[in-house]
Amino acid sequence: MAVADDKAAQAAAAAGGTSVPAAVAAGGFPAAAAAAAIATAALPAAVRALAEADFSAVSARFTAAGFAVARPADGILTIKHAEASATAPARPSVLISVGVHGDETGPIEVVAYLLDALSRQAAALAVDLMLCVGNIGAIRAGKRFIDADLNRMFRTDRGTLEGTAEAARADVMVAATSAFFKGAGPVRWHLDLHTAIRPSVYPTFAIVPEIIEEGARTKLIAWLGQASIGAVIMNPKSVGTYSYYSAEHHAAAGTTVELGRIGTLGQNDLAQFTEASQALDDLLRGAAPKAAAQAPHVYGTAQQIIKLSDQFQMAFGKDTWNFTPLKQGAEIARDGDTVYTVTHAEEMVVFPNPDVRIGLRAGLMVVRLA
Repeated sequence: MAVADDKAAQAAAAAGGTSVPAAVAAGGFPAAAAAAAIATAALPAAVRALAEADFSAVSARFTAAGFAVARPADGILTIKHAEASATAPARPSVLISVGVHGDETGPIEVVAYLLDALSRQAAALAVDLMLCVGNIGAIRAGKRFIDADLNRMFRTDRGTLEGTAEAARADVMVAATSAFFKGAGPVRWHLDLHTAIRPSVYPTFAIVPEIIEEGARTKLIAWLGQASIGAVIMNPKSVGTYSYYSAEHHAAAGTTVELGRIGTLGQNDLAQFTEASQALDDLLRGAAPKAAAQAPHVYGTAQQIIKLSDQFQMAFGKDTWNFTPLKQGAEIARDGDTVYTVTHAEEMVVFPNPDVRIGLRAGLMVVRLA
């Protein structure tokens, strides 16, 4: 997708952009509507099955094709080549996760169609695959999360988040992820697919941990370009995300990918996912990498804005566009005696959210590198 990189778009972003629809800002569509959407016969069978974490149909097809198929936990499916030769090179191991936030339904639809099509040509699967439907409780309830943000649970020190439904779910996901990558070959991927709750100067972008080995990181960023991801943010430090966990603990080329805007299950505009869907399909089928029409713009992390207390206030609204530019010296937020300001000539704000829990990241400031 093309990036809105012209001065007019930057100016619009700096002015605050457009407001996020109230239903989205409130955390997703109503639970009753979500339940009806999943249950309705009008919802395509493949989408309904994945949203309900029902892998029975695709499992049967891959099993019939001779793959070793397992369902280690609710919402988790692994498909591996049944007879790995000691002399043959190890197959790439690819983890795809969707629904880590229960209201981000677009990637569920994309992966549902891909998996269904691939299962009907099962022999074409060229990787060992783990599919994780993240916050299945929230998906079923039609909300972003049950108790707290699941994508902050992948760390040893959870503080007040311990004991939440999402902490328990993260433990299940960690155990399955560890088992999947145990004994895997050197080529390891983790694509954690999301959609954004606010407008963005870049319609699509990704967060990539700096700790990924250089060669694997280069290939990952090239794949993100093939998927028409407009920008890549290099992240030096974990905030408890699933993709950083897999990179840190399992040497995976992990990334959190923001694929366009949030939408209702079964009603997403799938056209916004065309390039990403094709790149995913190529990866799973082992197709030769294609040259990107345009390489992603690369950003570094300038500072992470942490909410320290209930006094925390941002200098702009949470509906501010991602990648809104701020000039040096501009106030970002204040929290009691702590005042966050822009320290570089220009920094862009990403994920502004003053409503997070104390101790969590309320915003990310980035600077253009390439």
